[in-house]
Amino acid sequence: MSAKNQEKKDVDQVSATCLYDLLHIDTKENWNDESDEQTSSSNSSAAKKRLASFSSESGNELCADCGSPSPKWVSANLGAFVCIKCSGVHRSLGVHISKILSVNLDEWTEEDVDNVIKLGGNEAVNSKYEDSIPENRRKPQPDSSIEDRSDFIRRKYVMQQFLNMEEQLSCPFNPAALNCSSAGLNSVVEKKYLNSMRMHNISQAFLNTRKRKDAEVKPARKSNSTAGMVEFVGLIKVNVVRGIDLVIRDVRSSDPYVMLCLGNQSVKTRVIKNNLNPVWNEKLMLSIPDDIPPLKVVVFDKDKFTTDDYMGEAEVDIEALVSAAKALENGNANEAEKKLAEDKDKPNVNKNGVVKLAERKAKQEVSLKLQNVESGEIVIEIECVPLTQ
Repeated sequence: MSAKNQEKKDVDQVSATCLYDLLHIDTKENWNDESDEQTSSSNSSAAKKRLASFSSESGNELCADCGSPSPKWVSANLGAFVCIKCSGVHRSLGVHISKILSVNLDEWTEEDVDNVIKLGGNEAVNSKYEDSIPENRRKPQPDSSIEDRSDFIRRKYVMQQFLNMEEQLSCPFNPAALNCSSAGLNSVVEKKYLNSMRMHNISQAFLNTRKRKDAEVKPARKSNSTAGMVEFVGLIKVNVVRGIDLVIRDVRSSDPYVMLCLGNQSVKTRVIKNNLNPVWNEKLMLSIPDDIPPLKVVVFDKDKFTTDDYMGEAEVDIEALVSAAKALENGNANEAEKKLAEDKDKPNVNKNGVVKLAERKAKQEVSLKLQNVESGEIVIEIECVPLTQ
């Protein structure tokens, strides 16, 4: 065979191989995507089983704050398992104090579960934060009012009035770490630094002791905030799907994120850089107050050195969704359908989304046109979650 014919044969073989790969590339990618999803789902399922097992251990089977049985919520950064009513108060404290997640409804990784287990559960949390509760102050009970829960939980975690005294006096820094030659600290600097930290902790402990004594003789002062002082009738899980044709707030694009507000609660998505058609697919959870407000959706452009730029807002009326979900929870699907039919013609029901009932769940898909800006839409999916979950 001539060199020319051999070269032509090799080219034909390569072309055939490339054509085969092109024809099967979608199949390969889909298979890889499905494989990754299955692996992720399997890992999350295994992590949830470990978390469920830990939640059933002694001390964790009752709410850390009020003693209600079978708490299904956990403060991921405190390590405390709490009931649905106390979880609403925890949410009002802010995620910097307590980041509340559902044992069953949220996605969990092995690392997340490891962190919760390392914190020690309810017994470890209460031995630290309830070490010295005054005799004249009682912990809330399962049937306590939301005002009593809120007052106790704020004193416990925010004001830290019942904190272990040794915890307050102990130095948060490891002195051994300062003896390392790479630290570059001489003995005089080290001694001054440690003494200043000890004095700070002693003064902080003294202040907390004064607060504790004041709490014994003075009634709780009413807070101006009502974030944790309302009853909750359920939860909504909001999947922020994507944004469409958002406005430009930087030179050529924007770095958008979405903030969801319900009453005094607010949560936000991650920032997606340089994208006017971002895809978040991020699920966020909010408690539903008894007096159901509209769900507010506000979009911002993230800026490093200045205030974040406003990119529009919209509202969703969720009363029809909650009403249908309550009927479903009571086992009355026909009543749920009837309520949806009655609410369909009401002027306050959002016209951009229809509430659907499927698999004993009430869901609403909404495409929201952003107000007070030149352009932009946000697509979200809302599911009402009953308190029993």
